[in-house]
Amino acid sequence: MMLLRRFEIHQPPSVREASELLAHFGDDASYYAGGTELLLAMKHDVLRYGHLIDIKVIPGLNTVELSNGAIRIGATATHRSLEHSPLLKSHLPVFVEMEKQVANTRVRNTGTIGGNLCFAEPHSDPATLLLALGATVIAEGQSGPREISIGDFFVGPYETRLGRRELLTAVRVPTTTPHQRTAYVKFQVHERPMLGMALVLETPDEGVSFSDARVAIGCVSPHPRRSAEAENLLRGSRSAVESNLRRAADALADAADLSDDSEGSAEYKRNLIQVFLRRAFRKAVGQA
Repeated sequence: MMLLRRFEIHQPPSVREASELLAHFGDDASYYAGGTELLLAMKHDVLRYGHLIDIKVIPGLNTVELSNGAIRIGATATHRSLEHSPLLKSHLPVFVEMEKQVANTRVRNTGTIGGNLCFAEPHSDPATLLLALGATVIAEGQSGPREISIGDFFVGPYETRLGRRELLTAVRVPTTTPHQRTAYVKFQVHERPMLGMALVLETPDEGVSFSDARVAIGCVSPHPRRSAEAENLLRGSRSAVESNLRRAADALADAADLSDDSEGSAEYKRNLIQVFLRRAFRKAVGQA
């Protein structure tokens, strides 16, 4: 039976004091929010910390607000709260749909959006959708806040561009427009996402043609990826795009740099991408 090693929890009242605590304890400390990933890694002795800095108690870090055409989601907002957010249901329904598919109710009740992104686990639903939506994250440290695009945020599996003393405080997501059609589809085994795909199509004429497209693939690569070649193939008349779906899926698979592993061969994953890009497209245009 695996047991957690002894550690001390600190509850700072502000982001600045949280940063100061992390600086004080150094490598023996980590920020702690929902803990669904962190505590599991500590239980398995993959990570060892003597001090956890609980950021859930910091006021304002769990709010969801609309401002200047974007929704600002506080880092400690739980998946469950986002799943039931009236603001997200109204302005970003695809995000609500994605959140309903995250893990299970127990994880959604505890896990936070910020913790999910900071842990940078390759099998992440939110990261894939946020990449397609053009989201950014806000990081704060002792030198003040800075904004990082989701595309630049992930370096590799379990690695981000956050500075050692920085704290992710919010995610900023542009709201969808009346001319956009969106979809998030996934394939999972025993609650573990094996593939996630997010699609955003810009259609000025109710699905007759598409002037712009963004597509992201996740869970089959170290972190979510987009493909400029695939997105170019998803622009044009509906009939042209439908005929280009196989080529677009191949381009997306190439961008994901697929490899053989315990979750399947590269060929198997490529076939999954073919299937799920068609599903995502049909789901998105079905809104038109």
